[in-house]
Amino acid sequence: QVQLVESGGGSVQAGGSLRVSCAASGDIYSIYYMGCMGWFRQAPGKEREGVAVVDSNGRLKYADSVKGRFTISKDNAKNTLYLEMNSLKAEDTAMYYCAGGYRDYECPMTPYEYRYWGQGTQVTVSS
Repeated sequence: QVQLVESGGGSVQAGGSLRVSCAASGDIYSIYYMGCMGWFRQAPGKEREGVAVVDSNGRLKYADSVKGRFTISKDNAKNTLYLEMNSLKAEDTAMYYCAGGYRDYECPMTPYEYRYWGQGTQVTVSS
């Protein structure tokens, strides 16, 4: 089994920046064979949506709403996934979740194929 723990959320004014992190722990073989990983977010009353995903070969995909502002990255040595968020807008306010799964191609931006989930970290952007 794999546990994912997010950190780094908080409150920021519009135009500001935040970096959220997701540390993976647990069975080392399960972590090693992890394929697609990504960040999802869910605002109150809305469905969970994909923000950015990356496969084990470093292929990236971003939601149109965050392209040019957000950057997803991985540090395999630390088993940690990051999301750097710049030029934040009020509409970026949501609970941000880290997710991981074993599919390793055409990483989906929908949550259904991801096996592991963190507990979420809140990001609040005030205008």
